[in-house]
Amino acid sequence: MRVIGVDPGNAVTGYGVVERAGTVKYVAAGTVRTQKSTTRPQRLATIYDRLLRVLDRYAPDVMSLERAFVAINVQSAFALGEARAVAMLAAAHRGVKVFEYTPADVKLSVAGYGRADKLQVKQMVRRTLLLNEVGELVDDAADALAIALCHLFKRRSQ
Repeated sequence: MRVIGVDPGNAVTGYGVVERAGTVKYVAAGTVRTQKSTTRPQRLATIYDRLLRVLDRYAPDVMSLERAFVAINVQSAFALGEARAVAMLAAAHRGVKVFEYTPADVKLSVAGYGRADKLQVKQMVRRTLLLNEVGELVDDAADALAIALCHLFKRRSQ
């Protein structure tokens, strides 16, 4: 099974692709960065277009997405929701089923502790996927890989 994890954001959207064929292995990871000088619709179009290309290139079976949380800043919550919707739309247009997990689910399944910090999660992603350097993995891509791993670990336990 091949899973793409997406960590949506209006400025930076991370993606990470992992697969299980006996063992869990790293396939790819990266980010979609948008320009601050562009309008919100243009940013969303960029995210959508790039995610379609990533889906076409890596052909995942499913998309794993972090379930939105309520932010203190309402405008930030709206922007996050729009980026999540664009990721879901891209998945729908490529026939990729979407699964959602809470941040605590992701942390618990990857780091063994639902309140793990970003560094702990990043280190466990690196260890699990046998990646050499923590520093080489951009935070948004590491978060996306964690979200993808969460799906594999949850599906294995069910």
